[in-house]
Amino acid sequence: MIIDQLFNSVLLSAQGITSIDIVQFLLCTFVSLLLGLFAAIIYMYRNDYSKDFVVTLAILPAVVQLVIMLVNGNLGAGLAVMGAFTLVRFRSIPGSAKDIAAVFFSMAIGLATGMGFLAIAAIFTVIMGVATILYNSSPFAERSRAYRQLKITVPESLDYEGMFDAIFAHYTLKHDLVAVKTTNMGSLFQLRYQVMFKPGVNQKTFIDELRTRNSNLEIALGRGLFGREEL
Repeated sequence: MIIDQLFNSVLLSAQGITSIDIVQFLLCTFVSLLLGLFAAIIYMYRNDYSKDFVVTLAILPAVVQLVIMLVNGNLGAGLAVMGAFTLVRFRSIPGSAKDIAAVFFSMAIGLATGMGFLAIAAIFTVIMGVATILYNSSPFAERSRAYRQLKITVPESLDYEGMFDAIFAHYTLKHDLVAVKTTNMGSLFQLRYQVMFKPGVNQKTFIDELRTRNSNLEIALGRGLFGREEL
């Protein structure tokens, strides 16, 4: 049937043996680059991004495709590829969960095209692209925009346990200490809170009261202060 043939590898010969010629190679590479571009565009939708990372996502399927084609079931070649990758030392900033998922998405496309399953790669890319757009456009898993992120810096000599509870009780409906970290060679503590203000609260007055308790050190209030969810 035509549908069954659609999901066959374009690299299989009539005898069922995997073979690669220049036309098949160029076709797979073109599809890899096209689907990689689509994956990169999907990643850019409602997401902070850098050009370097987006370009990498776009070309990664073609790179993975070539590796899979060259290995082509050869155990020795597969071990050689693994050895080559172990010699590469990757240095980068920590990536977010969305960044890691995007890299695996591009690699999955390259694996499919490298084995010649172009139709499967295209259908998978479309399905994942639509799912990504729907999830990003929906309120699924969003925190209430009423929440603010608060960072308070205190000296290491200050016992911060319960120090700000009275202020939080007066100005906020909810507050949660989510993290504590040291800064300035351990001489300062940085407290990170999620807070939800009561209606009509004057945020400047709130910050001024906090300053009287933290020795007038740095205080930051806003959204997105804690960065992305790093992996």
